[in-house]
Amino acid sequence: MLKFEDYPYARPELKTEQERFQILLKKFTDSQSAVEATEAIKEINVFRSRLDTLFNLVYIRASIDTKDEYYQQERDYFDDIEPEIKAMNTEFYKELVKSSYREELERQFNSQLFQIADFEIKSFSPEIISLLQKENKLSSEYSKLVASAEVEFQGKTYTLAQLAPFAQSEDRETRKQAVTASAGFFEDNGDTFDSIYDQLVKTRHEIALKLGYKNFVEVGYLRMLRIDYNAEMVDVFRKQVRDYVVPLATKLYEKQAERIGVDSFKFYDENFKFKSGNAKPKGSPDWIIDNGKKMYEELSDETNAFFHFMLERNLLDLEAKKGKEAGGYCTFIGDYEAPFIFANFNGTSGDVDVLTHEAGHAFQAYSSRHIGIPEYIFPTSESAEIHSMSMEFFTWPWMELFFTDDADKYKYSHLADGLQFLPYGVAVDEFQHLIYENPDWTPKERKDAWKRLEEIYLPHRDYDGNEYLESGAYWQRQGHIFDAPFYYIDYTLAQICAFQFWKKSREDHQTAWEDYLNLCKLGGSRPFLGLVEAAGLRSPFEEGTVESVIATIEDWLESVDDKSL
Repeated sequence: MLKFEDYPYARPELKTEQERFQILLKKFTDSQSAVEATEAIKEINVFRSRLDTLFNLVYIRASIDTKDEYYQQERDYFDDIEPEIKAMNTEFYKELVKSSYREELERQFNSQLFQIADFEIKSFSPEIISLLQKENKLSSEYSKLVASAEVEFQGKTYTLAQLAPFAQSEDRETRKQAVTASAGFFEDNGDTFDSIYDQLVKTRHEIALKLGYKNFVEVGYLRMLRIDYNAEMVDVFRKQVRDYVVPLATKLYEKQAERIGVDSFKFYDENFKFKSGNAKPKGSPDWIIDNGKKMYEELSDETNAFFHFMLERNLLDLEAKKGKEAGGYCTFIGDYEAPFIFANFNGTSGDVDVLTHEAGHAFQAYSSRHIGIPEYIFPTSESAEIHSMSMEFFTWPWMELFFTDDADKYKYSHLADGLQFLPYGVAVDEFQHLIYENPDWTPKERKDAWKRLEEIYLPHRDYDGNEYLESGAYWQRQGHIFDAPFYYIDYTLAQICAFQFWKKSREDHQTAWEDYLNLCKLGGSRPFLGLVEAAGLRSPFEEGTVESVIATIEDWLESVDDKSL
């Protein structure tokens, strides 16, 4: 059994790969039967999986250590060749959708593969390869800049992830100083962040024009494979959040201010939930993992097998350290059928959230790893986030393992946080629509737009005179805006679905778990609304869904004496 550190990597030579691909593609186009075509597709999928595996090995190892020169060079190399690999994929898709055996192949592989192919074809042309290369390099530049942060605070140097616990301190002045120090890094590099984003916006707009679209919004939706919903439906959803969630979120912030004993609620108070201190895991990262093992052993046979698979192969890199990229993610190393979890543990409740959220992604990929179609390993993003956010709730019965006497405190803040996230999530989405509909905006106009959105969706927010944050620059710390355009509404749509699983699991845990397990096994074989239906959930776009889900959450939160926590 190979472990992650032993997975071999050798740089793929582009010309050799292109020649090999053409041989495989010809075999597909020359097929004399549906059986032959199916076998050719399987060979092409093996070829694509190998290149994707090499890319992911580079991506993971480069993000674990941004100071590793070898893997940084390999990352730069993949930034260059990734559009060429995309070109090969698109060539395959073009032949797939016009195959003489399409009807038989759709029965074999499901129509979702052909819908994905159509969207991928519409979002690519060889003419934009150089622009895609530029986009990749700019995204990497942003990630490396954020990872380079070494912030001086109270006589020591911290990364942004390591600084985060101080923003939850029981001492208000410490919280303020920590938030100021973190914002200071972004302010010091503000012109660079503006420059990177300005170049990204203009590059993406040029991509859209070359592909024949009015602006990048259309391309963004194609890239995100939004097959069964559109921008108009998203706009209606955002309005539901504005009308039903913003007032409740604001009310919860008012309760929080009263609970922690502050007359004027400031931005640096938002992450401090209880006067007695936030719920924190009661042990080291290794202790958290040991309890995670017990949790997944008891949750189900499937999660037990999955978590042992991850641990035995060293498929988790969890602790924050200097030189490591920010954030957390789960990806999939195809040739080893292995999910990988990347995170930045820092001693807050977020460490347990990672162990449930990213493990939800990983468990889904593990559950559908034998599906045999690269496009189906993960579903589209909003569907994938259902797995991660729902796993956070399915593991609630085991929170005592991590938080002991503070488990109820964790559950209250976890549920409230999920609800209070929704307005911010839709603000990020609306911001991106505005940006790409107005690609010639100056950095100041972008910041002004963000300020207006904060007034609508985050009316409680008070930056207490911090000029950088009050200028409308907060969005610069949201990596998705830079490297995954339009990937954010996904979290809010999934949160509405995850809340439904939370409700169902409290009423009938076993049935809810079986629905969830079935959803995980389906992988990406259906589009978003098809998967929602298969899981027995209501569509977030359906009139009344948001209102009814939020009402259930409000009732539960109101039933808790939050001041006693």
